[in-house]
Amino acid sequence: MTFVVTEACIRCKYTDCVDVCPVDAFREGPNFLVIDPADCIDCAVCVPECPVAAIYAEEDVPADQQDFTPLNAELAQVWKPITKTKKALADADVWSTVKIKRAELQR
Repeated sequence: MTFVVTEACIRCKYTDCVDVCPVDAFREGPNFLVIDPADCIDCAVCVPECPVAAIYAEEDVPADQQDFTPLNAELAQVWKPITKTKKALADADVWSTVKIKRAELQR
């Protein structure tokens, strides 16, 4: 099992989760974060840190977000690790309330 970043993170990219990850499993894209399943140790410390509740245990990913499990694995192979907190995207607070934003994902 691993943890998965889902749609709620798109265009927000809050990085509160990054600082608490003991194995630096997060990868950073232009407007989204993913968790590398090869590095994740299933500790769950990142889950309560996410202000938009975008992180789920693989077994608990909602049915309409299941495609984010393979997406995290795919993008983790091409995006670079992020190991320190950064400022969220400038309009993150506006996007944090938007529910449907898959089309906004930048690879």
